[in-house]
Amino acid sequence: MKILVTGAAGFIGYHTVKLLLKKGHEVVGIDNMTPYYDLNLKNGRLADCGIQLTDSSSNEEIISTTDPNYRFIRMDINDPSLSALFEKEKFEKVCHLAAQPGVRYSITNPESYIQSNLIGFFNILEACRHYPVKKLVFASSSSVYGLNEKIPYSESDFTDQPVSLYAATKKSNELMGYAYTSLFKIPAVGLRFFTVYGPWGRPDMAPMKFMKNIVEGNPIDLYNYGNMKRDFTYIDDIVEGVCRILLDEREVNFEVYNIGNSEPVTVPYFIDVIENATGKKAIRNLIEMQAGDVYCTYADTDKILKDYGYAPYTSLEEGIGKLYAWYKEYYS
Repeated sequence: MKILVTGAAGFIGYHTVKLLLKKGHEVVGIDNMTPYYDLNLKNGRLADCGIQLTDSSSNEEIISTTDPNYRFIRMDINDPSLSALFEKEKFEKVCHLAAQPGVRYSITNPESYIQSNLIGFFNILEACRHYPVKKLVFASSSSVYGLNEKIPYSESDFTDQPVSLYAATKKSNELMGYAYTSLFKIPAVGLRFFTVYGPWGRPDMAPMKFMKNIVEGNPIDLYNYGNMKRDFTYIDDIVEGVCRILLDEREVNFEVYNIGNSEPVTVPYFIDVIENATGKKAIRNLIEMQAGDVYCTYADTDKILKDYGYAPYTSLEEGIGKLYAWYKEYYS
């Protein structure tokens, strides 16, 4: 099966590409390589997939040196050539993971979220409309639950009170996807991810920041004085859910699913687990709540279990152990 993965140099995108290739599929990956965080990490993910970029490699197709079923193109989803790519490749399915991430960054740099998350997603929908695919799976976020006080978060819960522009764009993606399914019969599935962590993780997210600062002996900031809970979900569990839904051949109209561990822990306990794995103590800096944050995330995963037989399987202790093993090797 020929599959397009957008955001292929990103954290979830990289791991998704690896699993799809392992399952024997033909994958075309695109990514604009935005310098939102360290490009060395993105280039490292690509290199691990046999892709070596050059300064002049924009819109140039690069064939993996380790797997001939993988081709990568440095391309922005707002590039006019996106439509030509769909016309040429005739993708069977699309996994759309490209986006401008980050809750706090959306407060200071809102324009990039409109361009990437709204206009970019519109371009993907239009391409799927004019060059029909069997299924479009796209990334949403647990952030859409906003100020919802009911826990665990269920897909049927009220999601019209986002507390960040990032969350608002992800909720907008779900609405746009629903409209395109209704109008143009594009089979689409939105996935609400819950605090993903693991090897090759994003350095702007709490798990990687905590790991780095604890290992290096630097203070870590605990917002709301540490009184927060998160449904930390290991990357292998996330991509297993993504690929199970993407590769399933049953007909769908429009659906939204939570993908989370469904076992939230306090942030201080999460730090305890990192301390145990690294053998080092954290320097904890307790500060007030930040704009755009929520107190707790907690995924109700009954729907995805019922429809796809999917449930996460990696304990927090096992996941942090794997993250630290990778961290030591990569940053040695």
